[in-house]
Parts: sequence; C-alpha cells; structure tokens
Amino acid sequence: MRRRELILFSSAAFAWPLAARAQKAMPVIGYLSSASPQATASSVAAFHKGLGEAGYVEGETVRIEYRWAEGNYDRLPAMAADLVAYGVDVIAAVSGPSGIAAKRATTTIPIVFTGGIDPVATGLVASLARPGGNVTGINFLFVDMHPKRLELICELVPQARVIALLVNPSFPGAERTIEAVQEAARARGVKVVIVKAHSEGDIDAAFETLADQAGALIVGSDPFFGSQREKLVALASRHSLPAIYTDRGFAEAGGLLSYGANLSVTARQAGILVAKILKGAKPSEMPVEQPTKFEFVINLKTAKALGLTVPQSLLARADEVIE
Repeated sequence: MRRRELILFSSAAFAWPLAARAQKAMPVIGYLSSASPQATASSVAAFHKGLGEAGYVEGETVRIEYRWAEGNYDRLPAMAADLVAYGVDVIAAVSGPSGIAAKRATTTIPIVFTGGIDPVATGLVASLARPGGNVTGINFLFVDMHPKRLELICELVPQARVIALLVNPSFPGAERTIEAVQEAARARGVKVVIVKAHSEGDIDAAFETLADQAGALIVGSDPFFGSQREKLVALASRHSLPAIYTDRGFAEAGGLLSYGANLSVTARQAGILVAKILKGAKPSEMPVEQPTKFEFVINLKTAKALGLTVPQSLLARADEVIE
C-alpha cells in the first residue's frame, strides 16, 4: 500500500468512530403517540417549543423517533418495544394508553406521559407527589372533568332529560368515565345512555343509535376520538345533536362546547419535563403535574345552527366564544 493511500485509509478509519460517537452523543427521544400526526400537529409543535426552551432543537441538538398508532391501541406495545430496542434516552408517551404501553416495555428508560387517566389507579406511578420508578408526567384530568361537562351541557339544553355518553371501551379510563357521569346524572335527575365505539364504523353506528334516544351528547375523553374530531363534529351537526367535547380543538372544528385542559400547554410542559430528564433529572423524584386552568369554549355559530340560545350565565363563564 502506498504511503498516501495508507494516510487516507488511516484518516478515514479515525474519522468514522468520531462521527459515530458524535451521532450517538446526540440524545434521542422516543415519541410514542396513540393518535396520528395530522390530529396532533399543534401538540407536537408545542412539545418542540418546550424542548427548545431548554436548548434542544430537533436535528441539531436532539433526535426524535416518532411512532404513531393512528388510533389503534393494539399497535402501541410493539411500538413501545421498538423504541426500547432502538435505545432511546427517554420516551414521551402521548396519552394514557401510550404511557401504559411504554411502562410495560421498560422499567429503566425514563418515561414522560401526558394523559387524562388516573396515573396511580392505572399503575403508571406510585403516587402523584413521589412517582417512584421511571415514569412521571402530566395528568390533565380529562376523565375527572366529565361531571362538569354534564353540568354545562344540561345548563345549555335543560330540556334534555336523556344524555348520551360516547366512550371507547378500549380506553383505560372508560369505566371510570361511565361511573363519574352516571353519578353526576343521578344527582341532576337525568338519565344517561352509554354508547360505545372503538372504530370509525362504530362511530357511525353509535350516532344512528343515540340520535333517537338522547337530547344531548357528551363525547368521552379518548385519543381515538381526538383523531376522529371532524367526523364526530360532522355527525353531531347532521343529527342536530348538542354535544360537549374534551378540548378546544373540537369547538374550533365546529363542535358546540368544549371543556378541558389546553393540550398545547400540556404538550409544551411535557417537552420541558423531557428536557429536564435529558439534563439529568430523575423521573422518580419529579411529581406528576396537573393543570390549574381549564378552558370553556362555546361555538356560538353552532349554537345558532342548532336553534339554541346560549344563556348569559354560560357566556360570562366562557374563556372563548367562537362566532
């Protein structure tokens, strides 16, 4: 081998490990979502914003491996296992089902979940104040807010004596949602009809069933329903059914009412928590966070289309009125 070729070969051999080490030195986040990228674009942008506030920019100082279940929860265990095998440094588990799948896949890789289910009851953490283990995150209390949603829809549609509750039986918080709404309904003297759906076809069938039975609708908290936002809003409009949803995205898409945490705010906070872990914080010592503010949004245009007059008492409490 000529001397020049030897020098070039030696230089290349020396440079390759350096490049590999540099690539490996960039932390990798596993982003596990039970929804689709289209349905959660604003939340992903907010997550990036939270990371960016700590100096982590995708493609420059951090890499992100995305896995999207597209509303099919059965895909989550394999996707979580794939991220673990990939060797990510931390997993951002977006939704309660994603958090559960990630927790079952690893007890060592840090996990930051965002979801509306009870993280203690589902075994994600030992307690809110001291999570223990490898999981922490944000519980935005979507399930716990359903009694308030019942109150709001009943105030807008007082003549409705039967309220339909749409739940996904595959969602971990479904039973708790049913119990909470039934208890609140008994206290108000109204009847609740439970309708279940965990696929697009189920949603169409559910509306055919509930349209003739109920005077109003509560759409349960579930990432699958979030991925079907436009379909749910369109069906409620087609069947002239007043409905209340879990987050402002539904109201912005034409839904009548929404009440819940701002998902962009929680996603940004999740990015901040992930950044803290990348800088050395331990999830076992990071209390699970909960929102302190919930948004009430009224779509006045939809109310008028349904022939509803929104009481001034509701308008005064709304955080936003869409006209």
